[in-house]
Amino acid sequence: MQLSRREFIRILGLAGAAGLIPGLASSRTSGADIYEMQGFGDVRLLHITDTHAQLMPIYYREPNLNLGVGEALGRPPHLVTASLLKYYGVSPDTPLAHAYTPLNFVDAAQKYGKIGGFAQLKTLVEKVREEFGRSKTLLFDTGDTWQGSGTALWSRGTDMVEVTNQLGVDVMTGHWEFTYLDKEVRKNLAAFKGDFVAQNVKVKEDALFNGAQAFDERSGHAFRPYVMKELGKHRIAVIGQAFPYTPIANPGRFIPDWTFGINAIELQELVNSVRSKEKPDAVILISHNGMDVDLKLAREVTGIDVIFGGHTHDAVPQPFEVRNKTGRTLVTNAGSNGKFLGVMDLKLGNGGVKEFRYRLLPVFANELAADASMKALIERIRAPHLAKLEKPLATAGTLLYRRGNFDGPFDQVICDALRSRNEAQISLSPGFRWGTTVLPGQTITMEHVLDQTCMTYPETYARDMTGLEIKNILEDVADNLFNPDPYYQQGGDMVRVGGMSYRIDPVAAMGSRIDDMRLENGTLVDASKKYRVAGWATVGAPSTGEPVWDTVAAHLQDVKTVEIRKLNVPVLKNAASNPGLDFSVS
Repeated sequence: MQLSRREFIRILGLAGAAGLIPGLASSRTSGADIYEMQGFGDVRLLHITDTHAQLMPIYYREPNLNLGVGEALGRPPHLVTASLLKYYGVSPDTPLAHAYTPLNFVDAAQKYGKIGGFAQLKTLVEKVREEFGRSKTLLFDTGDTWQGSGTALWSRGTDMVEVTNQLGVDVMTGHWEFTYLDKEVRKNLAAFKGDFVAQNVKVKEDALFNGAQAFDERSGHAFRPYVMKELGKHRIAVIGQAFPYTPIANPGRFIPDWTFGINAIELQELVNSVRSKEKPDAVILISHNGMDVDLKLAREVTGIDVIFGGHTHDAVPQPFEVRNKTGRTLVTNAGSNGKFLGVMDLKLGNGGVKEFRYRLLPVFANELAADASMKALIERIRAPHLAKLEKPLATAGTLLYRRGNFDGPFDQVICDALRSRNEAQISLSPGFRWGTTVLPGQTITMEHVLDQTCMTYPETYARDMTGLEIKNILEDVADNLFNPDPYYQQGGDMVRVGGMSYRIDPVAAMGSRIDDMRLENGTLVDASKKYRVAGWATVGAPSTGEPVWDTVAAHLQDVKTVEIRKLNVPVLKNAASNPGLDFSVS
């Protein structure tokens, strides 16, 4: 049974009065609404990220597996469940504990309701802008906005351009935005009313020679690298950092003329130039690097006051304060799927940030009235597709979710579908972090399937691979996830595996993390033997199989009720004491 609004606010008020809501206790009185915030300082910066085109309120379970290695061991965002709550001083069994962790997820989800929804987010954005003064606020979107739903795919991202225009996004950067064709990216950005910035995306020299469009042909920048914003009496420089590994993690064939990279040296040169020429009161980086990459970048690149990050979907209640050679850089990340709105108030002086206040506000859909104009826009976008989106496929007998380093129940559904529909021994499914959650007893609709699979390269395949080739795939993804140097991490999670088990040592050297690979019947996988493997989402040449959502939908209609009692999680070595792991949470 869901809480009444009065009871919900009462619980939040008690938590705030006890000092249990990070960043809110000093500005709250007992019984006050979580969304009532006293303004501080000179400017207010708002942040959303990785919404993945989720227009409607959803359920979304945070991970109980988010291992950190090397210097990331034991620090956010690689803390889960009770370890995370203890670190931030959040009381268990509260709305914020539900927002930040998967603890008692099913009961808490039924109690507190769905999260997100752009109509509800619009209401919250308007509230926090109006109360501070609209002329002194900016709204940042750090990417992964145009992908993740059926309507986004079918409109080639244009629906999300309309929605973010309505929301009032001022500046954005990107990642999955680049999985549309380059001409579609340009078309969408022409319709976007805010500024798109990306200092690390360049046009290749041969493409420039052949007339490819660039923001600046001399520097080679494909897009504006930064933008200056006037907020009252203050000038803010906003630099963009798109996902640096886009042509590796996603098909480069869609955007053949552009190069990407972390480009830390060029970023430092740009920051120095902006500070010298523009004399800003603050320099902001909106980034899609991922949290660990941003933390390293903040140590190496000086002169950035705040990094608003994305990509790794980390809900981090308070910013890191990273010290570098010349001062301090604040580093934040604001979760995913429209679940949170980050709000940072800055007191400025002498060309930098003197003080700050930060709140990571959960967007509880039941506690925020839907904005009428946004609601109408979303209904118009969805109306032609409702019959397909709402098509029932099966019933969830257990909780279905994706997020986690190694596996999730919905990932297992995809792997089972790939095997059964392709008569394969083994299945491989990418470790994407996007995808929503389905509660036990809910009807699984086509929209739920699209939430997990909707993208521009969904084709399935079935082919023969040797045991060594399968091991090499696992090793490659494991190094991407667990390389101790953040600059060699591309984000995401381990490839999901069906029909096979294995053991992994996250702290081992590259190429030595995976062993004891076995088929379902316990037979060791032979390095030289070939196995029938099914999968989807090939980054190189496109496959020829049906879209994966058709595979999963057909499988669900066959099974009718989905029961996932045991996840296909690998045996972990040297990870038992890692605070990014909690197997006690289902």
